[in-house]
Amino acid sequence: MNTQEQQQLGKTLWGIADQLRGAMNADDFRDYMLSFLFLRYLSDNYEESAKKELGSDYLKFEKEDRLSPLALWYEANKEDVIEFEKQMRRKVHYVIEPQYLWSNISELARTQSGELLTTLERGFKYIENESFDKTFQGLFSEIYLNSDKLGRTLTERNNKLCVIITKIAEGIAKFSTDSDILGDAYEYLIGQFAAGSGKKAGEFYTPQQISTILSRIVTLDSQDPSTGRKTKLDKVFDFACGSGSLLLNVRNQMGTHGIGKIYGQEKNITTYNLARMNMLLHGVKDSEFEIHHGDTLQNDWNILNEMNPAKKMEFDAIVANPPFSLRWEPADTMGEDFRFKSYGLAPKSAADFAFLLHGFHFLSEEGVMAIILPHGVLFRGGAEERIRTKLLKDGHLDTVIGLPANLFFSTGIPVCILVLKKCKKFDDVLFINAAKYFEKGKRQNTLRSKDIDKIVEAYQWRKDEERFSRRVTMDEIAENNYNLNISRYVDTSEEEEEIDIHAVMREIKNLETKRAELDKEIEVYLKELGIEDRR
Repeated sequence: MNTQEQQQLGKTLWGIADQLRGAMNADDFRDYMLSFLFLRYLSDNYEESAKKELGSDYLKFEKEDRLSPLALWYEANKEDVIEFEKQMRRKVHYVIEPQYLWSNISELARTQSGELLTTLERGFKYIENESFDKTFQGLFSEIYLNSDKLGRTLTERNNKLCVIITKIAEGIAKFSTDSDILGDAYEYLIGQFAAGSGKKAGEFYTPQQISTILSRIVTLDSQDPSTGRKTKLDKVFDFACGSGSLLLNVRNQMGTHGIGKIYGQEKNITTYNLARMNMLLHGVKDSEFEIHHGDTLQNDWNILNEMNPAKKMEFDAIVANPPFSLRWEPADTMGEDFRFKSYGLAPKSAADFAFLLHGFHFLSEEGVMAIILPHGVLFRGGAEERIRTKLLKDGHLDTVIGLPANLFFSTGIPVCILVLKKCKKFDDVLFINAAKYFEKGKRQNTLRSKDIDKIVEAYQWRKDEERFSRRVTMDEIAENNYNLNISRYVDTSEEEEEIDIHAVMREIKNLETKRAELDKEIEVYLKELGIEDRR
């Protein structure tokens, strides 16, 4: 499916969402819309795999009526269902009973069946608890099918769901069933809902252009990026993963089999569910990812709390876009926490360095971490200055990239990307000032493909380019008291044209002469009119 078709599908579905949500706010409707897309994906994938598995036994049930061929096969082959489902678990890692497939749900909606709502409720519980080898409890916890926002009575709610699902089914039916179609539509809709969510969007969405920069950086060879991309990443981690788009972007760079396992953590329950759906919807098997619902700063994920250094979790690539300058309340004992002990605690007013140090602690010796942070981390004093200075002196900060302003839905401030490594090859710091490389939009600025390429290539080849990128020695940084304000090292201002003072003086004298001549002419006119010159 080409890009134009992907965008058209996204726009079609967004139009449906805009038309149908009525009095419901965009955030609430998002959960319904995306959940139904997710169900459609799981169903399509499952039925396509079942068709291959059953072959002619499946094909003979492909009739003109509306019932799913798989539903008919189940009915005719009850004694073979258990073995068939075992085989499907091996092949696609999940099963869905025919009554809960999208083909049945959309048919119930089309025929205005009064059974739709209760069937959906049972189907969601089934998928959470029985479809997969591991449970995905709470996956649909934010989808309240009996909400008054859908209708006051059970019948009204059922009818509303019939309309929504029918419209979605019709909208999708106009497009091909390419395997990536719904994944692309899902990402597009997340972006559209983020655009309408204002500051709250920062909780779950990183613009794709910025995701691409981070993912391309961490997939290059960590010691010498100029040698190109790594062939394999064992473990990839995002400790503030939102809807998971950053992790999926890394996977996209590496290819389907280029990553051993994906790990993510997310505090917001709604966004946590979005991330799990997003993984599955993009073809990541349940055994290939682990998303944890919990508080990163409190480090409440058991697998990250192993005290034995030999068993410590380490990641080859870490990407993150944590909440900017979040206020936090570290406990008194937090100073002894293994993540912060060597560097000290970030101030209560801004947890930026707390997030950075959390990720950095779990970075492998040969790994790369790229994190998006506000510019304040580059120059703020106090505790942040002490942390920044130690990271620099220890040789862990590899690259500082300044991005243009107004790229995010959640904030208009310019942000930076910090690239960190445990064992870096170069003893300088690369500064990239990309503040002026973007396309201006009405509501938001965007990075073009050529802007992204320019940034990544500057990192990969570590090249100096006037008013864009420069390798800066540690001595120079020390002379600036470890202040990393990008404009100190890469000035983007254009040189002012040299002024010829003698030419300016001549011009002034010429103007004064012309003024004197004009004064005389005015004086003559005034006398002719009999007006006294009182100037």
